[in-house]
Amino acid sequence: MKDLRDQISAEIAKVSVGQQSVLNQALIALAVGGHALIEGPPGVAKTMLATALARSLGVTFRRVQFTPDMLPSDLTGTMTVRDGTLTFRPGPVFTNVLLADEINRTPPKTQAALLEAMQEGQVTVDGVSHPLPRPFLVLATQNPIEFDGTYPLPEAQLDRFLIKITAGYPDKEQEIALLRMPRRGLELAAMGTVSPVASADSIENAMRSVDGVTVAPDVTAYAAAIVRATRDQPGVALGASPRAGVHLLAASRAVAALTGRAFVTPDDIAAMALPVLGHRILMRPEAEIEGYGPTDVLATILRSIPVPR
Repeated sequence: MKDLRDQISAEIAKVSVGQQSVLNQALIALAVGGHALIEGPPGVAKTMLATALARSLGVTFRRVQFTPDMLPSDLTGTMTVRDGTLTFRPGPVFTNVLLADEINRTPPKTQAALLEAMQEGQVTVDGVSHPLPRPFLVLATQNPIEFDGTYPLPEAQLDRFLIKITAGYPDKEQEIALLRMPRRGLELAAMGTVSPVASADSIENAMRSVDGVTVAPDVTAYAAAIVRATRDQPGVALGASPRAGVHLLAASRAVAALTGRAFVTPDDIAAMALPVLGHRILMRPEAEIEGYGPTDVLATILRSIPVPR
C-alpha cells in the first residue's frame, strides 16, 4: 500500500501543490472501500485532484454536478426502450470514482439515491439489482461558506461517509509554486501527462493488505473509548455511532498500511479521530452559539482518555 501511495503521489504532484493530506485521506477511503466528503471553498482544486487521482489509478471516472432540479434517475439510471425491448441504461454512478460535486445543492431525494450505492455497492431499479464496478469510491464535495439554496446532508447520510476531508487554501510558498506551473490557457499543461500507475487488480491487492494490518486489544479498546465518549460530552446532542467505531478502526489500519506498518498504533487512532468522527457529532444549539464544536469535543476526549503503551 505504501508503494502504491508513493507512485500515485508522484503522479499527482505533476498538477497539485500542497494537497498531500487531502490525497492521503482520499486513499484511506479507497483502501477500505469507504467514501469521502470533501469540504472546502471554491477554487481549491477539489475537482482537479479527483480527476488526477482517477487518472493515476487507471480506472473510470465520472463527475456529476448536483443541482436543485436533479432527479435520482439522473444519477442511478433509467429503464428505456431499445429495439422494442425494455432495457436498463446505467447512470453516471456506474463508475470506479464518482465525483459528486456540491452534493448539498440537490434535494434529499436525490442525495438518498447515493445511499444504496455507497452502502451496498449496487443500484436497484424496478426491483432489479445492478452491481457497481469495483473499486467504487465516492468523492462528494460541498462548500462550507454558501448555504442559500442548499440542502444539508442528514445525519444518516453523513454517517455513510468514512471520512470528511477539509481542503483549505495553500500557504504562501505553495500558492507561488502553483502559479508557476505551466498552463495552456487556464488548464494545467501537465494534466495530460498524469499516467496510470495502478489498476483495479492492484487496488484490490492493496485493500487486502490493509485487511491484514493487526490491531492489539488495548488499541481496539482505546478506539472504542473515544467513540463512546463522544456520546457523553457536554454540548453534544448526538455522538458517534457504532458504525463510526468500525470506520475509525478501518481508517487507522489504512494509515498504518500507508506508512508501511503491519500494526495500528494509538497515534493512528488519534490522528483519524477528527476526520472520521467529526462529521458524525451533532452539537446542541447553545454549544454552537458559544463556538464549541466537534473539534473541541474530540480534543477534550483525546486529552482525557489514557493512551495505551
